[in-house]
Amino acid sequence: MPVKNAETENRQFEDMKLDILAFGAHPDDTELGCSGTLARLVQDGLSVGVTDLTRGEMGTRGTPELRMEEAAAASELLGLASRDNLGLKDTLLVNTRENQLPIIRSVRHHRPHICLVGAPADRHPDHGAATRLLLDAIFYSGLRRIETIGPDGEAQAPHRPAHILHYMQDRPFEPDFVMDISETMEIKEEAIRAFSSQFDVADPGAEPETYISSPGYFQGIRARARHFGHLAGFTYGEPFLYVGKPIPLSGFDLFRQTTPKR
Repeated sequence: MPVKNAETENRQFEDMKLDILAFGAHPDDTELGCSGTLARLVQDGLSVGVTDLTRGEMGTRGTPELRMEEAAAASELLGLASRDNLGLKDTLLVNTRENQLPIIRSVRHHRPHICLVGAPADRHPDHGAATRLLLDAIFYSGLRRIETIGPDGEAQAPHRPAHILHYMQDRPFEPDFVMDISETMEIKEEAIRAFSSQFDVADPGAEPETYISSPGYFQGIRARARHFGHLAGFTYGEPFLYVGKPIPLSGFDLFRQTTPKR
């Protein structure tokens, strides 16, 4: 599946409504943080998409063009219905109206019921900056006086998702809930490995090693999933925070659907 880029005229967004839209500051952020969940939701029959804010052009390894190819490969593995890239400037994710507008257009175009965003704060400054930018833009997407034009040239209607969730990135947090990804852990690992310039690099070659490129870092991904899965009573799990607590319920299906072993 080709990854749409903001620089490609009239093709910034796939023309479809999504059940779930996950955002990442860089290509590979969603693969690391929530791709087991995305793959499971796809298997459940939901329409799932990803929007990357930047092309990761300031990364030490690889190139922006290669990252786009890797993102397309990962999207195929996950079964995503859509993947877009807004082409914002890597390391410059300042919370301005200029940066908010492409996100607002994405939310209004896809009209997701649920949005996933990165951690509230993290080791990489872009992650926390992206989250602050996203939370404001997602809220503003519901304001009718902020006017935007869609890829079809028509004015977009306001839309605000019903739920927003934080996925975990490098630094751990105490989650509100853990998603069972026992059946999709291998898909998650394959999707991460699709970014072969970045992860599980046995031989770094001419490019420098980075914090995330060593096989040891990749092994930690499975260890974390095992840890949070254990806490929730699953084999593997992905942790989330709910934005705007308390978590709203209209029934006990959330609990009736799970039988954790703990």
